[in-house]
Amino acid sequence: MSNQINSNYSRDSNKLLIVVLALSVLMAAITVDMVTPVLDMIGTDLGGSEAQVSWVVSGVALVLAIAIPFYGRLSDFWEVKKLFTIGILILSIGSLICALAPSLSILVFGRMVQGAGMASIPVLSVVVISKIYPPGQRGGILGIIAGCIGIGTAGGPIFGGIIGQWLGWNSLFWIVFSLGLLIAIGAQISMQKVIPTDSEEPKIFDILGGILLGLTVGLLLLGITLADTYGFGSYPTIVSLTISLSTFIALIIRTATAKQPFIPPILLKNRLYLNSVLIAFFSMFAYFSILVFVPLLVVEVNEMTPGGAGMILLPGGAAVAILSPVVGKLSDRVKPKILLIAGLIVMGISTLFMSLFAGYQPIFISIGVLGIGVSFALINSPANNIAVTALSKEQVGVGMGLFQGALYLGAGAGAALIGALLSVRREFMSALNPFYVLNAPHYSDIFLAVTCITVIALIITFSLRNQKS
Repeated sequence: MSNQINSNYSRDSNKLLIVVLALSVLMAAITVDMVTPVLDMIGTDLGGSEAQVSWVVSGVALVLAIAIPFYGRLSDFWEVKKLFTIGILILSIGSLICALAPSLSILVFGRMVQGAGMASIPVLSVVVISKIYPPGQRGGILGIIAGCIGIGTAGGPIFGGIIGQWLGWNSLFWIVFSLGLLIAIGAQISMQKVIPTDSEEPKIFDILGGILLGLTVGLLLLGITLADTYGFGSYPTIVSLTISLSTFIALIIRTATAKQPFIPPILLKNRLYLNSVLIAFFSMFAYFSILVFVPLLVVEVNEMTPGGAGMILLPGGAAVAILSPVVGKLSDRVKPKILLIAGLIVMGISTLFMSLFAGYQPIFISIGVLGIGVSFALINSPANNIAVTALSKEQVGVGMGLFQGALYLGAGAGAALIGALLSVRREFMSALNPFYVLNAPHYSDIFLAVTCITVIALIITFSLRNQKS
């Protein structure tokens, strides 16, 4: 059956579809970290240690990293409209559980249910766009999606802080619950049926391969998170990382021996696609680390309020929102590699600038965050465009599931590993950056580490073969 858009599919339906996808991605991005400013309120109301309360955030990241590739692979078997709607409804159910949660454990469970539904949104949005819009029109739509991700990621803490302080933390989940129902209705009205592509042989869903991938990614992220709390030498960390390595080896064997493995071997031979996945991982590692640790810096060192700290992120979010649609359209007309190189250079300069001025006037950090926002706008939609273009129609579902999973794995790994580095370097009186002379050397060090991660992504980008999407 054909995946292509029906010729009678109206322009009004197209516009509504874009609105539905943009709103859903915006909601998902906000939902991930909207609770960060109200964790103290949650701890006071429901009890629990700081480490236990942190699972209100890390539990979502863990489930997202596991579930996103599953939704991508399922889109090769199920009709996407139904799958997307089911995901939104699961998110709404999780939000309802969170809003009514009488204890911290129920709240964490509800957040994980949210993550299980939320995981459908980023990957299925890209799958729908890639199968409905031709290559010359995808970039602009992907740019809108990227802009919404940027707004939501940067605006989530601001939204959570203001609404949570005004109406209470439960109100955040009632809002997401209501929006979820609205989006589910909008999807039913606007989304055309996208039928999985027929193949010459019957399709087999590799459940074992999917479980092995989920265990590998989930335990890796869990191990990194535990290392941030207890140290890399702790027993829980070692056990988690060891099992993750074991399941990864089993996944390799399964991929090599199964008739239709969860990860098609042809993807592993697609160098352009693999490089786009690595670029996505490292760039999100850097971007999300900045979003997490800049507020901590200005609260701890500059003694700003949590609300003021959230506003420091506003220039970056505004830059992503304004530039992403423009960059997305550009990626349809110029080589995405050029945009990626420009974005990673801007990101490297911005993080190095922040390494030099960490602890100085917050306006300087805000300038760095603005540069990070510009860079993310230059990176995100071109990387998506390259990945989609590198895949055949039959590979888009699983390929973009793995791609989007790499984004969230990068975000989770970045926050945890940079957090561990911050803890280790906190006791040192001098910075690794020889030009740093201020009073926050540990923050200078983590921004320098993020610069190094950006350089790795830039090296990979230079290795991309020239291509015009």
